[in-house]
Amino acid sequence: QVSSKQGGSPCEEKQVVLLSPLGRIEIWGCEKGVHEIKLPKRSLLPAGAEPSGGCEVSEGAEELPEPLRQCRAWLRAYFWEPASTGTLPVPAFHHPLLQRDSFTRQVLWTLLNDVKFGEAVSYKQLADLAGNSRAARAVGGAMRSNPMPIIIPCHRVIRSSGDSGNYGGGQPMKEWLLSHEKLQKEKLAH
Repeated sequence: QVSSKQGGSPCEEKQVVLLSPLGRIEIWGCEKGVHEIKLPKRSLLPAGAEPSGGCEVSEGAEELPEPLRQCRAWLRAYFWEPASTGTLPVPAFHHPLLQRDSFTRQVLWTLLNDVKFGEAVSYKQLADLAGNSRAARAVGGAMRSNPMPIIIPCHRVIRSSGDSGNYGGGQPMKEWLLSHEKLQKEKLAH
């Protein structure tokens, strides 16, 4: 049970699991929005960035609140039909970090809206975009606390050196996501 910050009644939290090429992705949320997306802990990834097989949804698929359904549809498209993510609704988020006005929130929204599929930005570029060019370190902090990985694409934020940098799901996962996007983008370009 997660109680909402406004002193209202606690959310009725539901979970759905998506079996992705990266492993089990857990999506938690309620009627108001997605609370968080949990990436698999392990860093054993499929060789090559070709997504394998269909995307099976395991438990929790019956009575899903709309934001969870949208989130699942968005993630499924991300792995299997990336061209369609641009036309899908981004689910509502219901996480305190994305409701309070803060630089972290500003950074996450900027990343969501401005850094498209197959693109990458440096921490400093993202700080610039979010309105504070000197806050590259704070951007790193915002990436670490991102409750919606993949949808809010913190994997697209890399070091200015071109090194992929850290990632909550581990560096191999970050590199997998980046090469998945690069491959898909090249396919779409042809």
